[in-house]
Amino acid sequence: MTDRRDQGRDGAAHSVSVFRADQLRVVNGANQGDGLGFCAELIPDDIYNLSPVATLHRMALLPAVDAPFRIAPGSQLGTPGAELHLDCVVTFMTGDGRITEGLVLVETDGGDVAGIYLMPLGEMSPRVDYALMGIDPDGGLAKFAQLACVSFTAGTMITLASGAQVPVESLTVGERVLTRDDGAQTLRWIGHGTTRASGDFAPVLIRQGVLNNARDLLVSPDHRLFIYQREDRLGAGRAEVMIKARHLVDGERVMRVSGGFVDYYQMLFDHHQIIYAEGIAAESMLVDNRTRAVLPREVAGALSTLLPGHSVSDHHALEVEEALLDRPGLAELLRRASSS
Repeated sequence: MTDRRDQGRDGAAHSVSVFRADQLRVVNGANQGDGLGFCAELIPDDIYNLSPVATLHRMALLPAVDAPFRIAPGSQLGTPGAELHLDCVVTFMTGDGRITEGLVLVETDGGDVAGIYLMPLGEMSPRVDYALMGIDPDGGLAKFAQLACVSFTAGTMITLASGAQVPVESLTVGERVLTRDDGAQTLRWIGHGTTRASGDFAPVLIRQGVLNNARDLLVSPDHRLFIYQREDRLGAGRAEVMIKARHLVDGERVMRVSGGFVDYYQMLFDHHQIIYAEGIAAESMLVDNRTRAVLPREVAGALSTLLPGHSVSDHHALEVEEALLDRPGLAELLRRASSS
C-alpha cells in the first residue's frame, strides 16, 4: 500500500506497508523458532506463521536506480538515511494451495544487518501455515517496479489520435495516441506483464459512469486519473487534480478486484502524458527510480538518448493531499464537480 509521498519523481519518498521479520516465525522446519531471515538464511519448505498481534507499519523509502534504497525521514520503521536492500522475493503456499509473495527488505548499518522486514504482496493472516516454496534473490527490483508502475488492464479502450477506440493489448509501437496536453503523440514502448491479482497488485474497478467513464475501467491501484473540476468541491484550490484509483475505493461502485491473475499494460511516450481510457483522462507510464526496472535492458540503458525529456511533464503538482481524499463518497463528489 502506498502513501501520498509517492509522487512519481526521482528523489520523492515512496511508502510501503511492511511487517517486522520477527512477526513471521518458523513453526515447523529447519529454522524452527526463528523469525524471517534474509536470503542466505532462508530454507525452502520451512512453515511460517504470522503473529496474531502482527501489525503492518508504514516504511518510507527513497528508491534508487540500483540497490540499495535508503530509508526516508518520517518512516515508522528503520533509521532515516540507512541503506535498505531489496534482498529477495519469497513465495509462500498455504495448505489450500493459495500462493502469496513477499519482498524481503534488509536494513544495514555499516554493512551489518540492522533490521529485516517483509513487504507482503498479497493478503497474509494470522494462524495460517505458510510454506516457503520459492526464494528469488534477483527479482526484488523488478517486483518493486511492477508495483510502482501505473498500468491499464487488458480490454481497456484507448483513444487514438484519429478518435478510434482500441484495446490496450492491440496497440503497437508507432501508433499515434490522443493526449490531453500535446495532441497526437507517438507510442514509443508498450509493456505487458501478468501477475496475481492480490494485495497491492489487485486492480481497482471503477464502474461505468462513476467518473463519466464510458465503460467499466480497471487499472492498477496507484494509477492517477486526471479530473477537471468545474467547481472545486474537493477544496484543492485548483480546478485540475490527479487522483489515484485506490483513493476512490468505496466497496460499491469503486472496488478492489482480487483473485486469479491480471494482465497489466504500460504505455510509454516521449513525455509523461495524460491520455484517454474508456473516455476519461488517465496518466501514462512515468519512468523514474521506482519504475525503471520494468523496462527491457536495451530501453532502460538508452532512455536518456531515446526520450531525453521524458520526466519533464510529471504532473506531480496536480496530485491532491491525502487529507482531502479521506471522505465518504469521494468518487461521486468528483463526478459532480466535473459535471457541474
